[in-house]
Amino acid sequence: MKRFAAPDCRSDLRSVCSCESIERPKLVDAVDRLAGEEGFFGRHLADKPHLFAGFSVRVPRTDFEAMTDLVSVVEALSRLPAYREAVSQWAPSALDSQSHGEGLFMGYDFHLTDEGPRLIEINTNAGGAFLCAAAAEAACHCWNDQEPAERFEEGVTQAFRREWWLAGRTSSLKSVAIVDDAPSAQFLHPEFELAKAMLERHGIAVEVADPSRLSAAGDRLVGGKGAVDLVYNRSTDFGLSDPGHASLRWAYDEATALVSPSPRHHALLAHKRNLTLLSDPDRMRGLGASDADLSALRLIPRTVAVTASDAESLWTARKSLFFKPVASHASKGVYRGAKLTRSVFRDIVDADYVAQSFVPAPERSVELDGETVRRKVDVRLYTHAGTVLLAAARIYQGQATNMLTEGGGFAPVFVG
Repeated sequence: MKRFAAPDCRSDLRSVCSCESIERPKLVDAVDRLAGEEGFFGRHLADKPHLFAGFSVRVPRTDFEAMTDLVSVVEALSRLPAYREAVSQWAPSALDSQSHGEGLFMGYDFHLTDEGPRLIEINTNAGGAFLCAAAAEAACHCWNDQEPAERFEEGVTQAFRREWWLAGRTSSLKSVAIVDDAPSAQFLHPEFELAKAMLERHGIAVEVADPSRLSAAGDRLVGGKGAVDLVYNRSTDFGLSDPGHASLRWAYDEATALVSPSPRHHALLAHKRNLTLLSDPDRMRGLGASDADLSALRLIPRTVAVTASDAESLWTARKSLFFKPVASHASKGVYRGAKLTRSVFRDIVDADYVAQSFVPAPERSVELDGETVRRKVDVRLYTHAGTVLLAAARIYQGQATNMLTEGGGFAPVFVG
């Protein structure tokens, strides 16, 4: 059994103790129950040994409240006309006029520090929530005043229906297509099936499909099970520019089905250049941010666009920076400045990158086969319309999160 080392769980709320470990049989049972299918874990997840960390992570309530406040502020500011106009300079879809709801689901990634949480990244279609809900259900809790994991299913179902209504639909939501390229080959494909089972329990017809399997039929988007009301878009083609996604682009442009998250959601909230704006208090004040807004935005490390004119100053400051490509996801192409060579830095300057003030991930001790090792921890809030549906942690080793680390993977988060 993988366990964190066992400090006193009341004295250091950012650590975890052995009483917070998750027994494998309970995890298997929780996943099978969420899927509504005995043996689901064995068929779909047994070959992913590092997907679940095997323990829970606790977050101080003050940190959690600061994170949720920031989520609310960012999403409220994204509705300001001046903010949308500013963002449209690098993300034109921010000005798309169609009504497209608020985005299913946003992910806000944080590192916890002694000075409080720091927002590292914002994502659309963030993965892992359905898996983490099962892990939370399996967790052994030794403290009180926690959000019950069983509320996740109700919250998610309400989020889908609310997204439908926020987009101006007046009929009931009847059908959903969960789409990604070659979905059965995706690492998180089991999560698609968990989402499908969850929604179907609440009377919504669901299919998991490649976008190429959807097509136009008159004024409706149709799939293998008939007309599609809402597309839960898990593709990383954030602008829907891939020719294989033409049907999704048509549905988005013509509002023949609700596509969520959409290019507009990514442009307003998850485009990496947005962090250069959100972390600049003078610019945000000029766009209409209040003093309270600016106080919340201090959780965002200063981020700047990498340009040739600033190359020398960025090179000088590189050891305190983390470089991220604008058009990428899943930590692809990221570089810790302290490890950069001149040749790689020249490539970064020639490409489209942002540089963020480096905030190291906190580390925790994990006991593996009698040996204590260190693992990094980040915290993700899964949200819809500014409301947190679930908090989870990712345990990893190396420069960025992954599901390849012994003793790592997704871990449920509890607040206390």
